[in-house]
Parts: sequence; C-alpha cells; structure tokens
Amino acid sequence: MRLTHALLLATLCATPTLAQDAPPPPSLALELNALTPSETGCRVTFLATNTLGTELTRSAFEIALFGAGGGIERLVSLDFKAMPEGKTRVLQFDIGELGCDKVSRVLINDVVACEGTGLDPKVCLAGLSTVSRLDGVEFGI
Repeated sequence: MRLTHALLLATLCATPTLAQDAPPPPSLALELNALTPSETGCRVTFLATNTLGTELTRSAFEIALFGAGGGIERLVSLDFKAMPEGKTRVLQFDIGELGCDKVSRVLINDVVACEGTGLDPKVCLAGLSTVSRLDGVEFGI
C-alpha cells in the first residue's frame, strides 16, 4: 500500500505545468473602435493596450484605409506617442477629406516607430494583434 501512495505522489509531483499557467506572450493590442464623421473628414478611434513588458516611449504606424471597392483611399502615418506598460489608451486621429462611410478596411501597413528602453523594435510587429468593433470594417495586419 505504501508503495502505491509513494508512486501516486511521485506521479503528481512529476506532472508538467499546464499551458494555462504560462504567462501570455508580450503583445501590443490595437482595437479599431470607431469611425466618426468630423468637421474635416473622418475621426478614427483606436484602443491600444501595451503588454510588451516595457513602456513604449514612442510608437507610430503606417495605416492604409481602403474604400468599398477595395482601392486604397488614404495612406497615413499615425503617431501613437508613448504607451505605458499594462495601460490601455484611447487614441483619436482626424483624417481630412475622408468620408467614414467609404472605409471598408483598415490595414497596419508598417510599424514606423517602436521605441522603449531595452526594446527590440521587431517586437512591436511580432506582438501586434488587431480587432475591429465595427460591423463591415475589417482591421488587420
């Protein structure tokens, strides 16, 4: 009997840690939250959450906005500025002379800036995740 208990205890102790116990990978999550008509064109609202493991002192992205027919309506660089580690920020950008109703897709074309202490700039693109809250408007990389 004691040998059985010892074997059971040894088996339980040798059980590997489950994957759910592993910390999530570093990420930079961007959510396309709203497209709102503004006086000059279209106001694009993003939610950005930095869990890369360090503060971003500057972050900027080249964004392509596509029209209903699939053609590119606008290519812009948007400066998200500093993003503290573990914090979600709301960022709004006015894109002049663009009707919000024309936008069918938003694409992160490139990472223009990804700066932070001890941060490899490649981490921003590798850890980038996107989601759209808008029906009928795709958002991706």
